[in-house]
Amino acid sequence: MNAIELKGVTKTFDGFKALDKLDLTVPKGAVYGLVGPNGAGKTTAIRHMTGMLRPDAGKVLLLEEPVYENVSVKERVACIPDEPWFFSGASTRDMMEFYREIYPRFDQGRYEKLRSAFPLDELRPIRRLSRGMRKQSAFWLALALRPEVLILDEPVDGLDPVMRRQVWSLVMGDVAENGTSVLVSSHNLRELEDVCDHIGILQRGRCLLEKSVDDLQETTVKFALALPEGAALPEGLDILHESAAGRLRTLILRGREEELTEKLQSAQPLFLEAQPLTLEEIFIYEMGGADYAVKDILL
Repeated sequence: MNAIELKGVTKTFDGFKALDKLDLTVPKGAVYGLVGPNGAGKTTAIRHMTGMLRPDAGKVLLLEEPVYENVSVKERVACIPDEPWFFSGASTRDMMEFYREIYPRFDQGRYEKLRSAFPLDELRPIRRLSRGMRKQSAFWLALALRPEVLILDEPVDGLDPVMRRQVWSLVMGDVAENGTSVLVSSHNLRELEDVCDHIGILQRGRCLLEKSVDDLQETTVKFALALPEGAALPEGLDILHESAAGRLRTLILRGREEELTEKLQSAQPLFLEAQPLTLEEIFIYEMGGADYAVKDILL
């Protein structure tokens, strides 16, 4: 069973195709990181997942049911957008009482227990809280809903390091104990690397690739090597990126380390070393390598 499925989803706004036959699958119980450049379609995809938008074409399924205008599915889902929404003038407790009435899974006992994790004045109007405190309020309420699916858009932006760790500890605890499925959209790839077990990369409204983090890191390898004078690289390498500093070359290759090492050894290199790749490096090179990297601009 999958927690979220988008099948051939297309959405156009005023002639601009925000989603273009998007296919995306979040396995049940997974923590899925949704990444991509600005304008890739991440927020539009999330609005379809939460039933806010209806696709022009394709299907959006949550827990194997269509989500649009489906109350029985929506009451099992919680979403924290980049800018959490609250009623004007409402306090955290006001919002709690509202959610308690409309979400059958709302857990009053858990709300009270979470009080110690989020040091907020629950009677203070949320609009008077700082951005980070508004995020804390949103997490307090969302976790009390005990959702089966939790959708997060830039969830810890604005939180201090201690609160970031607290929030992730609570979310990962729900994943481990309750099998909660989590989709996280974020530009903080270093943080996603710590918490996600699946990654999807969006570009121009389509899913460029979708893999488990382990598989992604095992099938993309960085090598530093120096070849003898006049020697050439072996043929058949799937090169994502190549750079050189003197005789030393850096290669980003698709494939598995053992097989690639054996192939590169055939060129009798003077030096050869496989190096670990971060999720951020994989993202940059999958998005287009040097063409997507930071440019040196002379002013």
